[in-house]
Amino acid sequence: MAPGDHILVDRLAAEPGSSLKLDRVLLFTNGDEIKVGTPSVDGLDVEVKVLAHRRGPRIETIRYKSKKRVRVHRGGRADLTALEIIAVGGIKAEPKKDAKAESKTATKAKPAGKPRARAEAKNAPVAATAEVEQTPVETETKPAKRATRKKETK
Repeated sequence: MAPGDHILVDRLAAEPGSSLKLDRVLLFTNGDEIKVGTPSVDGLDVEVKVLAHRRGPRIETIRYKSKKRVRVHRGGRADLTALEIIAVGGIKAEPKKDAKAESKTATKAKPAGKPRARAEAKNAPVAATAEVEQTPVETETKPAKRATRKKETK
């Protein structure tokens, strides 16, 4: 994981929009430098921002045995928290451009009010027109019937 990544973890007791510091780091890599914790790396923490509380995918288990009256159905959804990593061990993320701002500039570049097909047809190269001799279209014929064999009797 790197600064700027989004992850899902088990539900944390924090409000969306708040920031947290996670102090238990098990492994840290920075280029060629690798630090492995025993059990955790000392003096290293991860700063995260809580984005939202979500629920995971639906997980169902069904046990069935025929003719034995055994039908067990269990299921549920995990409670999760979406986090954005702000900094790992003091290394912060590079500022990124907003996707919304990029999409607004991209939509302004397109000509307004023209369908895509018209615009593509307008920009397509014009081919020289020539008369083409038309060949008659053959009509479909029914396939021949399969030959049937008569069963021989003894």
